[in-house]
Amino acid sequence: MVIGFILLVLAAYLLGSVPAAYLVAKWSRGIDIRQFGSGNVGAANVLAVVARRWSIPVTIFDIGKGALTVWVAQLIGLGAAQQVTVGIVTIIGHNWPIFLRFQGGRGVFTTLGVVTMLSPKLGLIALVISYSLAPLRQVALGVTLALVSLPIFSWFLSQPLDIEERLPITLGFVALALIVLSRRLMAPRTPLSESVSPRELFFNRLLFDRDIRDRKVWISQSHIGVSSREQAPGQEEEQEKGRLIS
Repeated sequence: MVIGFILLVLAAYLLGSVPAAYLVAKWSRGIDIRQFGSGNVGAANVLAVVARRWSIPVTIFDIGKGALTVWVAQLIGLGAAQQVTVGIVTIIGHNWPIFLRFQGGRGVFTTLGVVTMLSPKLGLIALVISYSLAPLRQVALGVTLALVSLPIFSWFLSQPLDIEERLPITLGFVALALIVLSRRLMAPRTPLSESVSPRELFFNRLLFDRDIRDRKVWISQSHIGVSSREQAPGQEEEQEKGRLIS
């Protein structure tokens, strides 16, 4: 069982490291998605700079890899703590993938897959909270609220949420929130944020997952080494559709 757990952890990291958003952007548009839009390797940035139709398979894949690894852990009879560990490693792989020199996404959809397998009811609640601010185009803030609420719900509402081992699950949810939010904060500064104070930058990233308040300017930016003439094909049309979650 120990060997099986170790092998699953390694497999979870490698699967998590598969950068679906990067591959889709390369195959469909011939661009490095890290150089466009938010610079994030995730479904939201695919939506902004590639095309809406391509963001759907990326979303499904990112959710699926988080759900799959936890499901396998459950299938082979691992305990709750080990299931959580496998899920966390999958998210770490997504956020710091070995295939992209440890420059990945935020892990939000992968986290959703992990949470849903650990507690389907809580996964649904997290999804509702995340998109509750969608009409205001503040999904990133909704995601922050969902992440913070996960350990609270799992600890105080463990029975109605069908969580049998609330301590390892709750601690795992605390770790998930810290991983996703720390990934937001650890991103390098962009030219757009050079005049932003460290305090404002901290809160912009923590709450809105961007360096500046202006959302449209943020998602339409091109990064280092990319001129406006090299803008991703279709970006002008897609960037106005809005940024979902990272």
